Amino acid sequence: MQQYIMRRLMYGAVTTVLVSLFIFAIMRIAPGDVAMQIALDLVGGGEGGEEFVTVELLESIREELGLNKPLPVQYFVWLRDMVTLNWGSSMFSESSIWGEFTRKVPLTLELAIFSVILSTVLGIPVGIIMALRQDSVEDYVGRVFSLAGLSIPSFWGATMLIMIGIYFLSWSPRLTYVHIWDDPMANLSMFFWPAVITGYSSMATKARMMRSTMLEVLRQDYIRTANSKGLRYFVVVYRHAMKNALLPVLTIIGIQVSHILGGSVIMEQIFSLPGIGNYLIEGMGRRDYPVVQTLVMVFALWVVLINLATDLMYGWLDPRIRYD
Repeated sequence: MQQYIMRRLMYGAVTTVLVSLFIFAIMRIAPGDVAMQIALDLVGGGEGGEEFVTVELLESIREELGLNKPLPVQYFVWLRDMVTLNWGSSMFSESSIWGEFTRKVPLTLELAIFSVILSTVLGIPVGIIMALRQDSVEDYVGRVFSLAGLSIPSFWGATMLIMIGIYFLSWSPRLTYVHIWDDPMANLSMFFWPAVITGYSSMATKARMMRSTMLEVLRQDYIRTANSKGLRYFVVVYRHAMKNALLPVLTIIGIQVSHILGGSVIMEQIFSLPGIGNYLIEGMGRRDYPVVQTLVMVFALWVVLINLATDLMYGWLDPRIRYD
């Protein structure tokens, strides 16, 4: 197991470095000049105001931001700062990236936790009921419900929710962020609908996967043996069938948790949530190199760590699985 963990950590480190190289290159070859954008803000020229920007001003901005250094030097300096948690400042607002991250990440994590809990608490029982009641009314209703969750894009569902609420119910979601310690009910009401929309598609995936694996497990010989021994039906389902059927569902949960930070970008934009997804969009719009590179690296590390945790959970759920 130790060798497996070390091997997975090595793969994760290589993946993270490749992702950092990719995003560093993409930000540099993208059209536009960030120094020119900052200079336009300084001179107040706006669109078409390049004639007011002098060469000396551009060179001074590049000198201050380190953009005049060779690209390999820029990359390794940034990578060193990432490891030492010296994430620098935004090129435009000059605010500390670490400070903004620590202020915004609790909001994104709260949305992620709510959506994962909601989708898991609903998806797994729905899948079990569909499997136990195969080809019944409950099974058909659950399959239609889950198929709708897989078919409807989350951004479309969120947009329709807001439009229907505004035009037909005179309702709109809360747009002012309230901290959970200041007003728990207002905070929960603010996150409820984004969590429902985000978790619906994941819930549908978990339900259908749980139904398929549960049906397969219920047909195994050891389930028939447990039934023939006179064990109660609940014990057979809970202790023998569900634990083995959870392995593929655990993979789905791991994928959802690893992607939830990136998926929060859309929900935060639609529901005006000031999380790190919004922060990333703002940085991309202004080509703010430090902000974009730092947040993408954080997302990559999050995916690597969650995938590692998911793999290790397999050995706990199924003792037959060993990584030697």
